[in-house]
Amino acid sequence: MRKSQAVSLIAVFAALHVVLYFVSFGLWRNWAIYLESVEGIVLGPEIGFSAALLGSGIARMVKPDVFWMFGVVAEPVGVLMAGLLSRARWKLGLAIYVTMFSAYFLSPFGRELPLWTILDILIGLVLIYPAARFSRNLFGGNVKRVTVALILISFVCTVTDSLVRVFLLVPCGFYTLFPSFFSGFNALLDIFVAAAVDSYIEDLLVVFVSLIVGVPLVVAVLKLTHKGKDGKSMP
Repeated sequence: MRKSQAVSLIAVFAALHVVLYFVSFGLWRNWAIYLESVEGIVLGPEIGFSAALLGSGIARMVKPDVFWMFGVVAEPVGVLMAGLLSRARWKLGLAIYVTMFSAYFLSPFGRELPLWTILDILIGLVLIYPAARFSRNLFGGNVKRVTVALILISFVCTVTDSLVRVFLLVPCGFYTLFPSFFSGFNALLDIFVAAAVDSYIEDLLVVFVSLIVGVPLVVAVLKLTHKGKDGKSMP
């Protein structure tokens, strides 16, 4: 990818983060989660991370939110994961994931909170390597193979976003910053359970959006920015 092209795409995806943040409603997270996998695949891990960090940061500066730090960290890391898996760099992605996942179970609250609330995160751990293996199909142009790869990467990317938020909230102790919301373990449990239900719905929505919108978008953008198997010019 040419430098001028990379700069243009960073600006476009950063702007999309801002727009999606402003139009979001309904569930736990803002609509940027539907963009993260495409962003990571198209831009790659490093450039994608930068675009997501820029966009999520600007969005929350324009419209501040009390929980701003969760999205500003989680969205770029989700894009980073998608970028790593799309380039078959699964070892680094796995290391990041396992570190956060282990920290959760090493924390006192992590061992007490119900396991069913993070089952999607557990499934994501198992799917990291298969997603990276299937990623070789992304740059070949075969729509059916792109579909499978995108669904796997989108799911892992989305639950990585969830894991980052859980990691910040529980092991990192960010719940102590919001005593009016998290007055004790029972309050944390209630919010955690409610957020888990929303998160499972979002997982399904991300897969659906990836099928309907993500596949044609990825195929079209990759044709413009990459040469495919014959001339790999991935960022």
